[in-house]
Amino acid sequence: MARIFKFTRRSEERAAAPGVADLLQGFSIEVMPRTAAKIEDFRAILPAGTRIYIAHIDGTPIEDMVATARRLRGEGFAVMPHIPARVVATRARLADWLERYADVGVDQALVIAGGVSEIRGEFDNSMQLLETGLFGRFGFTRLHVAGHPEGNRDIAPDGSEQPLMDALRRKAAVARETGIEMAIVTQFCFEAEPVIAWADRLPAEGIDLPVHVGIAGPAKLQTLIKYAMACGVGPSLRVLTRRAADVTRLMMPFTPGELVADLAAHRAAHPGCPIAAIHVFPLGGIAPAAAFLDEHGRPAGAGAAIA
Repeated sequence: MARIFKFTRRSEERAAAPGVADLLQGFSIEVMPRTAAKIEDFRAILPAGTRIYIAHIDGTPIEDMVATARRLRGEGFAVMPHIPARVVATRARLADWLERYADVGVDQALVIAGGVSEIRGEFDNSMQLLETGLFGRFGFTRLHVAGHPEGNRDIAPDGSEQPLMDALRRKAAVARETGIEMAIVTQFCFEAEPVIAWADRLPAEGIDLPVHVGIAGPAKLQTLIKYAMACGVGPSLRVLTRRAADVTRLMMPFTPGELVADLAAHRAAHPGCPIAAIHVFPLGGIAPAAAFLDEHGRPAGAGAAIA
């Protein structure tokens, strides 16, 4: 199925931002089985081949995850399900899940600890999953791991950065040893400076993985603040709180345009920067996020046929 995407210049500010279209090429987006079910056909809103993560929320049956993966693969998308260590629990269950995904054509995954506080089985963190060797056994050729530019109290309760860097260094070593393609995807943020500073430190830490920066898709300000507080977003939350203090802007939808422009400008000015792509958390809905990407994802005024 082919779709024609048309992009138009909406403002002089956007036209002046270097590298935005380049940065947004190869973007990925995240869905859940219940949110994916609301989209009749993803081919109507996303370019063919887009990487779609499927978030595995605690309590979601694996059958629902696999059914969503099968559907998205059938529509021509690259599918990357979450594999959360604290939810998968046992080695036998991990093998079962990976076999189910492989059977529907999935060969990539996001490997994370998972958003539950208690340990339910053999696994506590994503490194333990990687060390099983099961991903390679079931034909997974690409794995993404989580990055936390603004810290993670679950991994480092004192707020320090070094445990996070140590964990990423170990994962980068696994990628080199196994030949599995790996990248870091970050928690969503609202300000470019903390992410850029963090990404630029990675090579000096011996971490040679590309970075896919998480951004929140267009949404109501109140919605973003709720998710940001729940997910432990750090210093960049001030972007939202400053905006919330301005009554004239409080009811206006927030879009990530300024953040994307700042990231793109840094990447264009520093070709060695590890920032490679954007990953979208569609907190305000999949369709508005897709529309934002549609508008900004090609050079202004250009159109392209996506096979």
